[in-house]
Amino acid sequence: MDFKDQTVIVTGGTRGIGRGITESFLKNGATVIATYAGNDEAARKMKEENSTFGEKLQVKKCDVRDEAAVIEFFKYIENTFPKIEVLINNSGIRRDQLTATMTMAEWNDVINTNLTGTFLMSKHAVLQFMKNRYGRIVNMSSIGGSLGLPGQANYAASKAGQIAISKSLSKEVAKRGITVNNVCPGFIDTELLADLPEDQRKEYMKDVPMKRFGRVEEVASAVLFLASREASYITGASLEISGGL
Repeated sequence: MDFKDQTVIVTGGTRGIGRGITESFLKNGATVIATYAGNDEAARKMKEENSTFGEKLQVKKCDVRDEAAVIEFFKYIENTFPKIEVLINNSGIRRDQLTATMTMAEWNDVINTNLTGTFLMSKHAVLQFMKNRYGRIVNMSSIGGSLGLPGQANYAASKAGQIAISKSLSKEVAKRGITVNNVCPGFIDTELLADLPEDQRKEYMKDVPMKRFGRVEEVASAVLFLASREASYITGASLEISGGL
């Protein structure tokens, strides 16, 4: 897919699935602004390792939970780029804990990053998309939003909420040439899975009909399709990349 002359924002775009998405857009001609929350070293390393793309890759720190920071970020976007075409809401964290012992901090951290961040970034991106009567929003949800894995009440609620937001927002902006969709990965081989105990990894893999974890590139391909001009009649939809779960 050709994203030449398009500008793409990928939140949480310097690590894991987000980095894979960022690099896939770059390889397909886009200019990408990859945001990150606080890991300056990972962001610097990612920028260095993609130096061949030059200024087509911009790395910016932005706390998607904070509307003031999001407003400041979009002021930078408006002042730096003629327009933006694509927003990928990928920023996300986990704070796993049994519901009965989950703290308010564990609940709020996940909801604020995964769900409020999606709302704030979408809200301010739409204001720019509407001027051009074109835009693509892809939310990185998860099958966890429908499966509800034990210990992930906060995460499941945030991911189900992303799908709910997209259903409403997609109807609000459809006449303006803006689409809003979701990609719902299953178990993808990133540092999030690497952090799990080995016995838990094996149990998860047993549940996957394909008997393997997904690859970041497989998720990125789905994201690029939904973000493309060719996906012009798909909106409010959710695409599972889960190996058959």
